[in-house]
Amino acid sequence: MMMSFGTFVFALSTAAYDSLQRQMDWRHASSARVGARPARQYVGPGEDTITLQGLISAELTDNLDVLDDLRELANQGKPQALVEGTGRVYGGYVLVSLAETRKEFFSDGTPRLIEFQLQLERDEDNNAEVAA
Repeated sequence: MMMSFGTFVFALSTAAYDSLQRQMDWRHASSARVGARPARQYVGPGEDTITLQGLISAELTDNLDVLDDLRELANQGKPQALVEGTGRVYGGYVLVSLAETRKEFFSDGTPRLIEFQLQLERDEDNNAEVAA
């Protein structure tokens, strides 16, 4: 297991990602001051976004429709627990976008490769569904 998102498991046999990018922001309110630069005040954490890019190979999986499982989780609209295979817990995230590209087709139209990119955004930890 590389990572789990709720009940979905990223692995070579399902959907293996080859890059993980994380972007975090912190919010600072700005107040104008006469004759000086604006004053800034830290008001809390901002967005926390994780982007995964990967590949699904017909030679490594029996199910080329595994991305449908991710779409079902996204359709629930609930944050899901994001946990790395190392045990690192990222917290609760929602799936906000999923793109796929099907390539190198067999004669019946089945793709040999499916490239995917998905974007997850952090939500409150106490709302995350824990995989059973």
